[in-house]
Amino acid sequence: MPGIRFSRLAATAIALCCAMPAVQARADADVVSTVDDTLAGQRYVAIGSSFAAGPMLPPAKPGGPARCGQSMSNYPTLLSEYFGMVLTDRSCSGATTDNVLGPWGDIPPQINAVTSQTRLVTLTIGGNDLNYVGNLFNATCAYRARQSLAAGGKPRPCGAVKIPTEYDYARDEMQLMEIARRIRTQAPRARIVFVQYLTPLPAPGKLCADTPISEEHAAIIRQIGVRLADITTRVASANGALLVSMNQSSATHTPCDTVPWLIGSPEGYDGRMGLQWHLNFAGMEATANDIAWWLTRTGVKPVKPNLPQVAPPPAPLVTPPPVPAPTTKPATKPAAATTSGTATGNSNSNRNRR
Repeated sequence: MPGIRFSRLAATAIALCCAMPAVQARADADVVSTVDDTLAGQRYVAIGSSFAAGPMLPPAKPGGPARCGQSMSNYPTLLSEYFGMVLTDRSCSGATTDNVLGPWGDIPPQINAVTSQTRLVTLTIGGNDLNYVGNLFNATCAYRARQSLAAGGKPRPCGAVKIPTEYDYARDEMQLMEIARRIRTQAPRARIVFVQYLTPLPAPGKLCADTPISEEHAAIIRQIGVRLADITTRVASANGALLVSMNQSSATHTPCDTVPWLIGSPEGYDGRMGLQWHLNFAGMEATANDIAWWLTRTGVKPVKPNLPQVAPPPAPLVTPPPVPAPTTKPATKPAAATTSGTATGNSNSNRNRR
């Protein structure tokens, strides 16, 4: 795609943030008439990164690219069973928004799976563009390296905990806008559901043995989570999509809580219940339940009757304003973006993508 300058990206993101009016949740009965009240037998496409794929969460899903780490227990699979849908799972560990809109080596663009026959699209994407999950791994490495060095061990190399620039945040938002626009164009009758990333860390001062990072690094990661959630909320609102606020639902289910939905990084953990800093089965089930609950509130009839009876946090379904024009990828980054080390555009950052 031809490049656009950072000033345009930033100005557009600021305009979206500051000019968008508050939108009230639509009444449950006010459902777009062009979509179906049942999804049984219909096509469902799951787009996302590792928080959708479920790396190392047993059992492994056969058929998909091995490096994507898809699980038969991931929320797209559970959700498709609730509604009897035909799932095309394109979630892939390490994916960024670039990998949704374009190929990633031998893996085709995730969005190519969306067609005019698609009736549901879920998305958990954008975190790797900001090194959200990668920072958790790097912060853990740094914390344990300091412990080892203090105990007389040898220095251990660790990746940097990266702070996204304003350019990174603006680009992530414009990429998500383009993804939503493309879905609307390719599948005009599909429901679009943005699923927020689950909260991986407890509140300040409440870190525990299963979240072995410093408070300094935790503050950086929490801020990325807040900014990412704000971006996702704006994109969902601008495109009339359903927003499922798993960041709020999971705030009391961090690795330090009694019923955790994420694994954290326990000392000596063997990975048998999923990759560290990722969703366990309870987290995947909770995510599928929350999405299903909100879909049924819009009039969709489930195939399985055992949906949760307690409402998750509010997830507004809003009337879409005019869809933004297609966004384009910057050809070059400004000096400010390159000096701090962004999560995208750096071939060495792939090891931090989850």
